Amino acid sequence: MESYLSIFFFLLASYSVIANDSIQTLGTWMSSNKKTPWYYLATFASLGLILTVAYSWYAYDGDISYGRLAKIPYQPIQWYHGLAPLILILLTRIGIPVSTSFLILATFASSVVLESMLLKSIVGYALSAIVAYVFWVAISKVLDEKASIRDKNKEWWKRLQWISTGFLWWSWLTHDVANISVFLPRQISFTMLILILVFFTGTIFFIFREGGGKIQRIVLSKTNTKYVRSATIIDFVYALILFFFKEYNSIPMSTTWVFIGLLTGREMAITTLSKHRKWKKLFPMVSNDFGKLVLGMTVSVVIALGVNYIAK
Repeated sequence: MESYLSIFFFLLASYSVIANDSIQTLGTWMSSNKKTPWYYLATFASLGLILTVAYSWYAYDGDISYGRLAKIPYQPIQWYHGLAPLILILLTRIGIPVSTSFLILATFASSVVLESMLLKSIVGYALSAIVAYVFWVAISKVLDEKASIRDKNKEWWKRLQWISTGFLWWSWLTHDVANISVFLPRQISFTMLILILVFFTGTIFFIFREGGGKIQRIVLSKTNTKYVRSATIIDFVYALILFFFKEYNSIPMSTTWVFIGLLTGREMAITTLSKHRKWKKLFPMVSNDFGKLVLGMTVSVVIALGVNYIAK
């Protein structure tokens, strides 16, 4: 019975995590490539996912989480562990960019690990906002994102965007696959790996066919994210920040907090540089996104407390 629950909840978590969090990494790329058939984009994303997960399985002795769960040992799966992915699916359909790291891992992690995750995520939000602000102020000196791209440079920017998206997709997967594989033993068989990759691929194709779902609206609401040049820069900066935290330590963190922090810093920089854009129009956008993060974290803590209470 336990093994069936483990697989069932893993499947739920796979869909909910990828549907909610993948838009952080693929959303700007999707929005700036609307003329490209969705199945081409889905194929590119699927190949990147397969290579990334398969490499982790090979390099980490059957572990597909890149060692992120070293401090969260495998636990026998009970029915209440499925509450987190079910709620995540609901929040995803509503359009709330909840932190899957908190929501999923909070039901498995100890209070010490959870505290470390929270601290790392808060630092990630602040650091990404600061880096984005400084970066966009600096880049405005040499590049006008709103200016038209010369015909001879359009193809170059498009290729650069696909490269930056691939780098970001890899960086994100090395963090967030842990949120899915926490339901499985830390070492899985080759047969299980193949089945997981097949399901992951099907999920990616479904999400792309839907155009990203309601979470994509957060990306589209930000300035110029639908343009290839802006999307390329956002993806590259986001990937570098995630890579930094990946190398810093193996404690899981919320990539959602990093992503929202990045967009916040960028919007603040654009407002600073604009002569016509007022700060009072920025704060509702920033507070709305941050409020959703706090809501997601609160829900995660409540679920974690409830699961721990039931487990006792």
